[in-house]
Amino acid sequence: MRLTRRDFATGIAAGIAAPYLIRSANAQGATIKIGMCAPVTGPAAESGGYAIKGAKLALEAVNKAGGILGKQGELIVEDDQTTNPGIVLAFSKLASQPDIVGFLGSIRSTQVHAMAPDVIKLGKPVMIGGTDPKLTHMGNQWLFRFRPNDSYSGRVIAEFGVNTLGKKKWAVLHSTDAFGTAGGNALTGALEKLGCTTFDQGYANQSQDFTPVVLAIKQSGADILGSYFTFENDLGIFARQLRQLGVNIPWVGSPSIVNITALKLAGPALHNTYGVADYAENSSEGSKAFGKIYRDSVKVAPDNQSSWTFDAINVLSAGINKAGSTDPGKIREAILGIKKFPGAEGEYNFDQNGDGLHGYNIVKNEKGAIVFDKHIEFND
Repeated sequence: MRLTRRDFATGIAAGIAAPYLIRSANAQGATIKIGMCAPVTGPAAESGGYAIKGAKLALEAVNKAGGILGKQGELIVEDDQTTNPGIVLAFSKLASQPDIVGFLGSIRSTQVHAMAPDVIKLGKPVMIGGTDPKLTHMGNQWLFRFRPNDSYSGRVIAEFGVNTLGKKKWAVLHSTDAFGTAGGNALTGALEKLGCTTFDQGYANQSQDFTPVVLAIKQSGADILGSYFTFENDLGIFARQLRQLGVNIPWVGSPSIVNITALKLAGPALHNTYGVADYAENSSEGSKAFGKIYRDSVKVAPDNQSSWTFDAINVLSAGINKAGSTDPGKIREAILGIKKFPGAEGEYNFDQNGDGLHGYNIVKNEKGAIVFDKHIEFND
C-alpha cells in the first residue's frame, strides 16, 4: 500500500492520539507540556527558527488528532543562545517546571554534552539531534537520538568517496569541538580501513577567516575533502574562501553541507559538492510528506533542522500514549520499544542505547538543488 502525504500527516497523529481520546472529557483545560531548548539568538538563530517550526508543526497535528493522553500538547521554548552555558541555563529553567514531562535538546553534540549531567540528575526523557556516537554510549539512559550518529556518517562518506569517486588521498576538515572531533575521528578511521592516506585539519568554531585552513588543505596535495562543520555560517565562509583560493577538489561533507542556511550563505561555492544527509526530501514517502507539509507552512525547503524536531515530537507523543502515563520510566521503556515508526528522517527502530536511526542518504548539490542519490542502511 502506498503511503500518501495526507496519510503520513494524519496517520501518525491519529495513531499517537486515538487510543486516548476517551480521556479528553476529564482533561478540560489541561495540557501536556514539552520543553524545548533552541537557539533563538546567536549564530544559529535562523536554523533555530526552523527547528521550532518543525516541532510546532508536529504538535499541531498531534493536537488536531486528539492530543497526548487526551490532552492538548503545549511546547515551551527556552533560548539556548547557541552556546554551551546558554543551553545549560535554558534546560535548568525548563527542568524547574515539574509539569514538563519531556524535552527536546540540541542538534549540536557539544551542547548536548554540556547539558547531559543535568539530564541525568533530572531523570526525564530528552530528545536530541547531536550525532557524536558517545552521547548514547556514556551511561545516560534519558537521551534519545533522532538523527543517525557519526559512526555511520563517517563510513558512508568514506565508502562513497573511495568506491564511487575513486579518491584515496583525503583532507579531513573538522571543528575542534565534541561533534567535529568525533566526526573527524570516525571518518579517518573508516578511510584507514579502506587504505587511504589522510591529512587532518581542525578549525575553531566561529572563525571569520579560513585562509590558513584552506592553504593547508591546498598544500597537502589531497585530491578530495571530507568535512564536519558544526555551524552553518562557518561552512558558508569556508566554502567561498576555498573556491576563491582555487581549490576545486571533490568535497563530501557531513549533513551541515546541505543545511538551508549554509546553502544560502555559500551559494555557487557549494555547487557539485556531495553530502551525507539524514533528511533527504525524496528518500522516503515520509520524507516527501514532511517536505510538503513544511513547504506549505514555511515557504522554504526543509532540512534536518526541522525534520528531527518534527520526528522527536511525534515519537515522544507516541511514547507517552503508549505508556499511558507521564511517568519518566514508563515513557522511556515505551520509546525504546518503538519499531518501524515512519518519520520524516526515516524509519525509527530504537535500540537500547536510544539510537533510532541507523543509516544515511547520499545527496548532491546540483546548482543549489539537493538531489537524492541513495540510502545506505547499517545493521551493526
